[in-house]
Amino acid sequence: MKTILVPTDFSEQANNALDFACQMASKSDDTEVRVLHIIEGVSSGSYNTTGEVGYVNSEHELFMVQYIRKRKDDIAELVSQDKFNGISVSTDIQVGNPYKNISRTISDIAADMVIMGTQGSTGLEEVLIGSNTEKVVRYAHCPVITVKQPVNLDDIDNIVLATNLNEDQAHLISELKKFQRLCGAKIHLLKVNTPNHFHTNRQIQEEFDKYVEKYHLQDYTTNIYNDATEEDGIVYFTEDMGASMIALGTHGRTGLLHLLSGSIAEDLVNHSKVPVWTLSMKK
Repeated sequence: MKTILVPTDFSEQANNALDFACQMASKSDDTEVRVLHIIEGVSSGSYNTTGEVGYVNSEHELFMVQYIRKRKDDIAELVSQDKFNGISVSTDIQVGNPYKNISRTISDIAADMVIMGTQGSTGLEEVLIGSNTEKVVRYAHCPVITVKQPVNLDDIDNIVLATNLNEDQAHLISELKKFQRLCGAKIHLLKVNTPNHFHTNRQIQEEFDKYVEKYHLQDYTTNIYNDATEEDGIVYFTEDMGASMIALGTHGRTGLLHLLSGSIAEDLVNHSKVPVWTLSMKK
């Protein structure tokens, strides 16, 4: 792993994400953590990230110049903490749309992973406001880990991999194996059996056997959990076994299809108490 991207808004959750990224980077001699802060609400053509403009002709422009300079100081102070000594950490401040800038940066630096903090949301707020984190989870072509609380890498010992067992998940499994090796975790394959998509235990076990053989899994268990919905089943199984992370693929649906079908991955990002590891299945 060469580069981990950590977008930050200087919130507690974002700081937790940065701490976790630096723990991962400490396991390797050549991993860089790139900390990205995006200033939104102004035109990227009007200001640059040195905190300068060609000509200040309003109080608003003066405020923005001062604000950019303040954010430069904030991000420099953030990464200068003693706990990050010995870790390669670089910073980047951009002006523009958070999701678009994060997506472009992922591509520009060929990020191997994104780690983001998320506060989560519920009810009407979730529908109306949405989340830049959710958009990144939906479309990023590298693994994304979302965190809320402080996370200790050494505590990631049991990862629940939720799957329908039918899709081609070669890329997902390849990337998850890298993370599994890094933290030495056991993977718990999970198939949630719901009333609308019911399969017998014998059918599911046959699918497990094929899945394990196809992807050459090691250090794993297979698990069937019955619940009304897939999301509830994943959350409750994770809680019941005390697992420390959830992993699954997301499909990158858009428009009406997304509104009708929703996204289990995005729901889990909002509602899960443990970190969620995701990878877009959209090609």
